Amino acid sequence: MLPRGVRSERGPPCFFVRLLELRMQSKAKTVKQYLAELPADRRKELEAVRKVILANLDDGYEEGMCYGAISYFVPHSLFPAGYHCDPSKPLVYAGLASQKQYLAVYLMCVYGSPEIKKSFEAAWRKTGKKLDMGKSCIRFKRAEDAALDAIGEAIRRVPAKKYIEHYESVLGERATKRPKAAAKSGVKKVRASR
Repeated sequence: MLPRGVRSERGPPCFFVRLLELRMQSKAKTVKQYLAELPADRRKELEAVRKVILANLDDGYEEGMCYGAISYFVPHSLFPAGYHCDPSKPLVYAGLASQKQYLAVYLMCVYGSPEIKKSFEAAWRKTGKKLDMGKSCIRFKRAEDAALDAIGEAIRRVPAKKYIEHYESVLGERATKRPKAAAKSGVKKVRASR
């Protein structure tokens, strides 16, 4: 759900944003434009995965363009606070992109929940297909290489309301666990000896 390592508004952006910023980004303003700019073979593959995502997506999420990729997010109308590192952006739940060497699905629910990740990986293994996965990124060349049922189930498992609750709880936990500044806490910096 919410990536580990998320920091306050002043900290660096979360994993999902950094990952997309390092990859190919489209300037398309709509999903239709994004798909139209792809070569026909890649468009066909992404549309197959997109169909599975849309069939399993909770009504609280919307599809649109965010961070240069097709994104599925909690709109500001449902969660006005938006993404904590950039409140002008909606809270992203999943993404779908055509990268230089592969196609990718980004599942924040798999990255943010050990329980969902374990279930997702088990479902994928049952298909006998090879899982090429980073923290939230599932890479594949063709839709037939992806375990579409496992992707659909992961998307379906976390409705928008549950995602918001988890997101807020993790932000709250991080705020209470954040260490005080060294100067205020009396902790002295120690240099490693050479």
